[in-house]
Amino acid sequence: MKKHLILSFVAIASTFALTSSAFAEIYKHIDADGRVTYSNIKSKGATRLELDPDAQTISNDRAKSTPSNSTANKRTPTPESFPRVDKQTQNQRDDKRKEILQNELAGEKAALEQAKQAYIEGESNPEVFKAANGKTFRNTA
Repeated sequence: MKKHLILSFVAIASTFALTSSAFAEIYKHIDADGRVTYSNIKSKGATRLELDPDAQTISNDRAKSTPSNSTANKRTPTPESFPRVDKQTQNQRDDKRKEILQNELAGEKAALEQAKQAYIEGESNPEVFKAANGKTFRNTA
């Protein structure tokens, strides 16, 4: 039992020793062009930054504040005073939206057919260009 307790104490103490040695010195260097460089290696003209080692600790407060799954999945009922739309009005709105989307789809299909036609026309009749040095180039699709 005593041996186990001593080994646990040594393991915890070594963990604290290793984490404190992980803190590195950071240097900031600004060159002639104004570019800022941060490094753990000291260079000429670099200044050492004084950082608080406790500031590097990340807290997990957000995980504690999120509700559990049982409360997150519950729905709140709609208040009685909330305005409601009858089924016929909602169907009319849905039909209007559907008509608008179908018109947009028809327009996009027409634009696609026009683009395909222009591609076929350009492929069969490529343009020829002459460069200043006399070379000819073809603009092919």
